[in-house]
Amino acid sequence: MNRHAKSLLAVAWLAVIPLAAVAEDAPAKGAQLAYTCLGCHGIENYKNSYPKYSVPKLGGQHKAYIEAALKEYRDGSRWHPTMHGYASTLSDEDIAELAAWFSSRASKPADNIVAGTPPAKASICVACHGQNGFGTMDEYPNLAGQHEDYLAQALNDYRRGKRKNPIMQPFASQLTPEEIAELAKFFAAQEGLKTPHQE
Repeated sequence: MNRHAKSLLAVAWLAVIPLAAVAEDAPAKGAQLAYTCLGCHGIENYKNSYPKYSVPKLGGQHKAYIEAALKEYRDGSRWHPTMHGYASTLSDEDIAELAAWFSSRASKPADNIVAGTPPAKASICVACHGQNGFGTMDEYPNLAGQHEDYLAQALNDYRRGKRKNPIMQPFASQLTPEEIAELAKFFAAQEGLKTPHQE
């Protein structure tokens, strides 16, 4: 091998080392970033201060959905003062690593296992959220196992326009308070999302 070829090989090798280091460090960075989040999201049954409802479970949530939610908090299209303040400090890379860490905190249960009888309005939810509350695509949130009061709060926020979404707003605007309560109770009863804990 001539000297020129050896030099090119050395440069190529040096370029590979940082990439490998970044790949190995990604889960650790997501876990490190999550320390701040776990002050609220890592405490079982922890309540949001105002309005008062349970802080959502993120363990096992879809990665793409977490990324989208954090970006919506960051740009202000999703309302929550604390989340907006925190998300504003995150880069796209930070958001991706946080989302990957939280999505890995719970495993998906067996498909098509449904606890209880779905309320009538749940038939509309199935196309995006699945029969047992697991989103049919990574962009759609898992609802299974989420806190009942959080699900009700989210649906009411869509109904009132505090959350912007072209699919959820028209759907939620047609729901009665009783129907919202029934949907929240049903999806909360399914096996799924967990309150994540640092290992």
